[in-house]
Amino acid sequence: MRSVRARAALGATVVVALALVGAGLSVLLVLRANLTDQAGLQAEVVAREVAGQLALDVPYDRLEMRAEEDHPVQVTDEDGRVVAVSEDLQAISGTGTGQVTPAPSPAAGSSTGSDDDGDDDESDDGRHSAPGRGEVDSGEPDFGNGTATVDGETADYRFATVRATTSAGVTLTVHAGAPLAAEQEAVGSVRGAMLIGLPVLLLVVAVVTWLVTRRALRPVEGIRREMAAITASEDLSRRVPEPGSGDEIARLARTTNETLTALEASVDRQRRFVADASHELRSPIASLRTQLEVGAAHPELLDVPGAVADTVRLQALAADLLLLARLDAGERPGRTTLDLGALVHEEVSQRTGDRIAVAVSVPAFGGFEVTGSRGQLARVIGNLLDNAERHAERAVSISARVERGGVVVAVTDDGAGVPPDERERIFERFVRLDDARTRDEGGAGLGLAIARDVASRHGGRLTVEGAREGGARFELWLPSAG
Repeated sequence: MRSVRARAALGATVVVALALVGAGLSVLLVLRANLTDQAGLQAEVVAREVAGQLALDVPYDRLEMRAEEDHPVQVTDEDGRVVAVSEDLQAISGTGTGQVTPAPSPAAGSSTGSDDDGDDDESDDGRHSAPGRGEVDSGEPDFGNGTATVDGETADYRFATVRATTSAGVTLTVHAGAPLAAEQEAVGSVRGAMLIGLPVLLLVVAVVTWLVTRRALRPVEGIRREMAAITASEDLSRRVPEPGSGDEIARLARTTNETLTALEASVDRQRRFVADASHELRSPIASLRTQLEVGAAHPELLDVPGAVADTVRLQALAADLLLLARLDAGERPGRTTLDLGALVHEEVSQRTGDRIAVAVSVPAFGGFEVTGSRGQLARVIGNLLDNAERHAERAVSISARVERGGVVVAVTDDGAGVPPDERERIFERFVRLDDARTRDEGGAGLGLAIARDVASRHGGRLTVEGAREGGARFELWLPSAG
C-alpha cells in the first residue's frame, strides 16, 4: 500500500474500530451488570418477603408469593427438601435442587400459628402462648443465574438466596428469581445497534479521512509535479508553489525553494568558476604554445625564461584549482596541532625572491598552537604575503598575537589599500580590482578566495581593513588548540 492517503485512511479506520469495539464492549458489560444487579435486587426483595413470612411461622400453604409477577420461588429445608414453591412453577435450575414438588415436612406449617377455629390454646401452666417469631438472615444474599419454567414458558432468571429461621429453630432457605428478559433484550438491542452502526461509522471515518488527507496532501502533489518539471527542464530558476496555510507543508515548500535558490546559486557559481578557469588557463597555455612553436621553427628565438615562467604560472593555477575543487568537495582539514608562529617564520624564510623584505613580528615565547592542516594553513599565509607583495610600495609586515581564545596573524602592506565597498568582493573567486590588474603579473584572483575558504573550514575567519600605513591589513583568526 504505497499511497499515503490509503495508509492514513486505513490507520484511522483501524484506530477508530479498536476504540469503538473497546467502548462498545465496555458499554455492554456495564449495561449487563447494571440490569443484572437490578434483577438481583428484585429477587432479593421477593426472597426477603417470603423469608419474613416464614420467620412469622406462616404455614407453607399460606405463603404469599409473587407468582403473578413472574417471580418463581422455591423454599427448601435444612435437608435440601423442597417444602414450598410458587404457583405454576414447573421446572427450575440454578438453586441447588431441581425439585418443584413440595415434600411433607413436620418442621413447620401446621405445627405453628393459630387454629382454624380461631381459639387460643392454653399451655400446661395455664398461660396463653403468643404467636411465635423467628428471624431473617440480614447478611448479603447469595446470587446466581438459572432458568425456570412457569406456566409452560422457560426463561432465564437471577436468583437470590435468603435464609430464615422459624420460632421453632427450623432454618429454611428461600430461592426467589427475577426475570432477565429485560437485561437480555436491552443488551441485544444495544449489541444489534452497534453491529449495524459500527460498519457505517467506520465507512464514514475512512471516507472522511481519505478526503481530508487528499486535501491536505494536494500541495505536496503540486510540489512533486513542479520538482519533476524542474528536473526535466533543468531550469533551476523555477520555484514550487507555497501554500498560504502556514503548516508543515508550507514550511516544506519554503525550505524546498530555499534549497533550489542555494542550488541555483551553486550551479551558477560553478559555471562561472569553470568559465573563469578556462579563461585563466587559456592565456598561459596559449603563450607557452606560441613560445614552443617559435622555438621549434627558430631555436635561436626560443624564450626559455618566459616559457618557464608561463609553466610555473600554469602549475600554480592548476594547484589552486585542484585545492578549490577539494574544498568544494567537502574535504575536512587535518587535526594536527601546530605552532602558527613557527609556521610564519618558516614561510617567510622560504621567500628569498621577494622584491620587498617581510618584517616579522612574532613573539618568541610561543603560545600560538592551533589545530588544522599544516599545508593548507601554509598556503593561506603564503597567499596573504603574495597579495601584500603585489600591492606594497616599500613595506610588508607580518605579526602574530593571542586574542579572544585564538591566534591572530596580521599581514600589512603600505600600498593603495582596498576601498571599503570592495573589501568583501576581493574574496570572491577570479576577482581582481582594476588597480590590481595593473600590478599583477600572474595572479588569477584565487589567492584570497582560497585563503578565506581554508580559514572558514578551520573554524576561523579572514578579514581586511585599512592599515595605519595607508595600505591594507589582513587578519587571520584561528581558534587555539584545545
